[in-house]
Order: sequence, then C-alpha cells, then structure tokens
Amino acid sequence: MLKGKTALVTGSTSGIGLGVAKALAAQGANIVMNGFGDVAGAQAEVAALGVQVIYHGADMSQPIEIAAMMAYAAEQFGRVDILVNNAGIQHVARVENFPPERWDAIIAINMSSAFHATRLALPAMQAAGWGRIINVASVHGLVASAEKSAYVAAKHGVVGLTKVTALENATSGVTCNAICPGWVLTPLVQKQVDAKAAALGLSNDDAKKLLLGEKEPSMQFTTPEELGALAVFFCSPAGNNVRGVAWNMDGGWAAQ
Repeated sequence: MLKGKTALVTGSTSGIGLGVAKALAAQGANIVMNGFGDVAGAQAEVAALGVQVIYHGADMSQPIEIAAMMAYAAEQFGRVDILVNNAGIQHVARVENFPPERWDAIIAINMSSAFHATRLALPAMQAAGWGRIINVASVHGLVASAEKSAYVAAKHGVVGLTKVTALENATSGVTCNAICPGWVLTPLVQKQVDAKAAALGLSNDDAKKLLLGEKEPSMQFTTPEELGALAVFFCSPAGNNVRGVAWNMDGGWAAQ
C-alpha cells in the first residue's frame, strides 16, 4: 500500500517508534529512523521487511539537528511522505520539585520537536498533494496524572498542534492526526514498573498489575504492533478524511 513512500519516524530505535516503523515498512514504505540505543539492531529489524532504511541521529531537542535530519531524508529519498513524531522522554516529580532543566528538555523533545519536524515536512507534502503527519501523543494529552506536569503539558500541546495542522491543511491531501496510547510496555514504562516494584517490595508482574489497575480498565498493555496498525490505517485510503483526531488506544482509561 505504501510502496514508493518514505516514512520518517522519530524515536524509532525501540518501543512504539520501532513498532510503527516496522508496520509502515511492512506496507512497503522506505524508512528514515532516528533515536538512541541499539541502532544497528533496530535498523536490521526494519530492513528485514525488504525496504530501504537509513538512520539519522538528530538530537530531537535541537532544532538545527532536526533540520539536518529532514534535509538528509529529502536528499536520500526526495521527500518525507509520512512523518511520525514519536520521540519522547519522561520525568516524574511534583510541580514544586520539578527541575527546570527537565521541564525544558521534556517540552523540547516531546512537543517542540513535533513542531519543527512538521513545519519542515509540510511544504513538500503540500506540493505533492499527499502527506500524513502522525503525532504520537498520549492519553496524557487528554487527561492528567499527578507528578507528570511537563509530560502532560507537552502531550496536550501535541494534541493542539495536531488539530491546528489538520485545519490548515483540511482541503488538501495532507492529513494530521494524533495517537494517544495508554500504558505501553516500552523501556520508558518498564522503568516506572521497576521503580514501583522496588518501592513497594513487589514482584515485577505484581507491579505491572498495580500500574494497570490504577488507570487502565482493560488491565492489559497496548502493544507497539497495535499502534503501528493504527498508523497504517491513517495512511490508508480509509484515512483520507480522518483529520485532527486524537485517537486514544488506552484500554478505556479516558472513558472513566
């Protein structure tokens, strides 16, 4: 379905981003990857699906590096047809104890990076008459949780950016939508599970159940594969008139 298209997925070397990159690659899209950690392993997983894969190590807190990444993608593949803004970090603390430098980093990576990548991707999409911008927000873009002020603020901002981008391109072939996952067992969430297990003297399995029970009625984690399938839907003909939605895949979290 996406053969001949190019998808750039930020934060795609693990977790949700890797799941989305693999789902788009399975539909034939060439992939531009970004992120840290086991870059070679992640690239190999995507390349095994028979598409071209390149990597750029842009620090998503730095607009100049984001611009370099976008330019590199255009140089290699002509343009970015599908942009998935997924890069994210987390820090947990009460507002009065929240380190200002952590606030700035979370806003930069979780929200501002989506703006910078979007503004640079849009002209080529508009000229081509087709494009898909998919922002990986969070259920925390719809509702709040204590001790996550920067993350919640950033994700609410991403949902707002999604709506504005969709409206500005509403009569074009360019769509913009947000995916709002609940708990996904990414390395980021596993750290929260580990911390809860250590603090309460629980097994890891019991800590997972406690984490899910606090928020997610389904009592199950959403998977990167499920989120990847939703991204593919947004890129399909069925998604042509899906514009500006914040689609929560959260096991009923926001329905409460």
